[in-house]
Formats: sequence, structure tokens, C-alpha cells
Amino acid sequence: MKITKKILLGLLVIAACAAFTGCKRQAERSSGGRAPERVVVTFVGTEAVSTGQSRMMQEVANKLNASGRFHADVQVEGAFSGDVDYMVAQARNGEPLVVPSDPGRLASQFNIPDLNILMSPYVLIDKTVLERLPDTALFKEWQSQLERHGITFVADMYNGFRSFYTTTPVNTLADLKGLRIRGFNNNIGAALAKYLDFVNVGVSWGEVPSGLQEKTLDGCEVQVATAYGSAIYDAVKYLALTKHYMLQSSFVCSTALLNKMSEDDRQFFLNTIRETASKYNHIIASHEEIYYQQMESKGVTITEVDLKEFQSAIEPLYANNDLSFSAGLKDRLFRELGL
Repeated sequence: MKITKKILLGLLVIAACAAFTGCKRQAERSSGGRAPERVVVTFVGTEAVSTGQSRMMQEVANKLNASGRFHADVQVEGAFSGDVDYMVAQARNGEPLVVPSDPGRLASQFNIPDLNILMSPYVLIDKTVLERLPDTALFKEWQSQLERHGITFVADMYNGFRSFYTTTPVNTLADLKGLRIRGFNNNIGAALAKYLDFVNVGVSWGEVPSGLQEKTLDGCEVQVATAYGSAIYDAVKYLALTKHYMLQSSFVCSTALLNKMSEDDRQFFLNTIRETASKYNHIIASHEEIYYQQMESKGVTITEVDLKEFQSAIEPLYANNDLSFSAGLKDRLFRELGL
């Protein structure tokens, strides 16, 4: 029988289909008769969807989903109930969550006092050093300590300097005295209030706008992206640029979640978060000035305070070792960061 080009093409198609079917059946047999399940993970946070932190998590989720190996979701701005500490506790219990906490919260939640050094007032003031932090022995020690609690410290990302947003002008340190300010409900927050002489009110961020409107709060200390994203300008008209904390988003997840992943999926997951966090270090920094301009356009008066006055007020915090740092901790951190 003469084999025409048409018949030959048909035979090749049949052979290709048979090969594909065989491979598919082999894959199904190796996975129990079904396609491998995607890894389910949810990125959660309290910030507005417009902030760099929230956009960073959405970009990570998009990259994970595009691989076809993950089903990643993002829930921010109150979509996931509870504060950050609650979210971290849920991750610790094995829930498939990635949570952007911060060094101060983690230090208090898991009793690792030395972690506070990363967020202590006026210690780290150069955001570029965070690029070198994961390579330090200190960072690796903190990772090991958290893993004993079932939490993996994946990445640390710059998230803006925190300053005071108030209903009355703050031009000097004395203007803060007695004001009811929403701040961190942890050891760092208590220490800042003690030495700057304001009343620290540790409510969840979701309660801040109403607290300001109802005058149960006189202000808050927060980063500008979150202040703008939450429309704080509707209630406060003064911003004192104290820049007392260099806020960091410390992304953590359940160690159990990582252990359930294949080695390839785990490395892809970790690398995607770390690489995207590094990218957003620069994005968030570059957008801060824009947010300040937008705050001014909303009628907020921005004051450049005398930073030396505030720094001098904080110095006793370290002399008295209120945060229970290990001996020589600051010197060691600076040495490992090359400062």
C-alpha cells in the first residue's frame, strides 16, 4: 500500500496522542490517579490594599499562582479577622498563612528580646542595611529561635519610617507630653512612650480612625503609606517627622507549611518572597516622598522637628537597658552589618 503524505501525517498524530495519553496515565498512577494538588497559602495583613506591603504580597501571590504549583490568596485591610499577633499565632498552629509582622512584635510574642534591636528607636536609620541582614549570624540565630516555636522567619523588608500624626501640633518633645497616641502594644511601644512622655494606647489599627474621630485618641505613630491609605488626614492635620522607628515587615509562616512542600516548591516559595521583598525595599522607599506630598495636599501640616532632641530623650532607654539586650548586642549587629 502506498503511504501518502496525508496518511503519514495521520499516523504521526495518532502516535503523538498515544504517547501523550501514556505519559498522562503514568503521571496519574504516580499521584494516585489525579493531578498533583497545588499548595494552598494565604497572605494576610492589616494594611490598606494600596500600601507597598500589600502590593508586595499580591505580586508574590501572582508569581506563585503563575507557576501552576500554588493556590495563593491575599487578604488585607481587615479581610482576615484579628490583629497581627493573632495571625502569627494561627500560622504557628499550622494554618497556611504568610504574615508580615515586625521585629518588635516577634520579640515580645516569642520572648526573644534581642530581636527588638532591629526596631529600637534611632538604632537602624539606613534602610540599605536590610539587604545585608539575612547574611548575618545574628539573623540566622533569630531564625533558629523562631523555628523552635514552629515559625519560619522568611524575609525582612523595609516598610517606611514611623512618625507622629496628631490632632494638635507637635513641634518639640514637650508637645507630646500626655497625648494619647496609638502605638505598638509591645515592649518597644512601652519604651518609646516612657521616654517621650506620651500615653501609649495599644488598640488594633482598625480602631484608629474611629478613635481619632471620637477623640479617644490624640494621634498615632505610623508609617506614611498606612496613614495615607487609611485616610488618617480626615482626623489629624499635623505630622511631626520624628522618624523614630525604621519599620520592617518581617514575613513569617508556619514551619509545618514549609515541611509539607516538596523541596522544589519550598525553594521556589522562599526565593519568590525574598526576591520580591528585596525589590519592594526600593519601591517603598521611593514612594514615601510622594505620600508626604499627598498628605500635604489633604491639608496636613508637616513639621521637621529637631531630631537631636528626640534622640537625646531616647538615650536613657539604652543606658537603662529597658529592652533587656544581650551585652554588646548593638556593637555586634553593627559589626556584622559592616557599619
